[in-house]
Amino acid sequence: MSNSKKVIVITGASQGLGAGMVKAFRDLDYQVVATSRSIKPSTDPDILTVAGDIGEPEVAQQVIRETIARFGRIDTLVNNAGIFVAKPFTDYTAEDYAAVLSVNLNGFFYITQLAIAEMEKQGKGHVVNITTSLVDHAIDGVPSVLASLTKGGLNAATKSLAIEYAKRGIRVNAVSPGIIKTPMHGEETHAALGSLHPMGHMGEIDDISQAVVYLDGASFVTGEILHVDGGQSAGH
Repeated sequence: MSNSKKVIVITGASQGLGAGMVKAFRDLDYQVVATSRSIKPSTDPDILTVAGDIGEPEVAQQVIRETIARFGRIDTLVNNAGIFVAKPFTDYTAEDYAAVLSVNLNGFFYITQLAIAEMEKQGKGHVVNITTSLVDHAIDGVPSVLASLTKGGLNAATKSLAIEYAKRGIRVNAVSPGIIKTPMHGEETHAALGSLHPMGHMGEIDDISQAVVYLDGASFVTGEILHVDGGQSAGH
């Protein structure tokens, strides 16, 4: 199948950052494959939705298979799916640990393997991982070991994959957000959460979407971890 439009796969796409990215890339006339557990069908012929748990290898296989069948190629994969469980370290349960690793690491690993295999056939492609600035700058009162363990792993994998595939036309980057206004955070928490950033306020969904848009067009950028965090990673 020949296709002149760019094709982007976005995980965790039903709400928050993922839904913002779907809109941003459709506005740029990309064909979008949107996947999450709760994603609903779309009436837009240039949006393919695939419902399922991205931590399961069978779901990753389905997403890539349906993407190729519908659009013929994959230009960009955004590994946006992620969960955050804030508990004191000794209060984490085995279930918490398994759930966070399943989404944050398995959800990256299986689909990225398959997407890069398709990108290699094309001789080009781009992977963007969404991580967190808590990896670089832990905050007292925001317990985040499982986020740091998993998203820190993605930061390291970003650089490793960027070098492994640099000569094969495949770029790999990451966006590292601060705390963003999404449905996860009630409005009553915005002032307190905003104060954790040197700029004094939370970020907007569009801040992250536009960072991914920038990286997707930045053909000489690979191995970059782009902090979009109101100065959080720089210090306090």
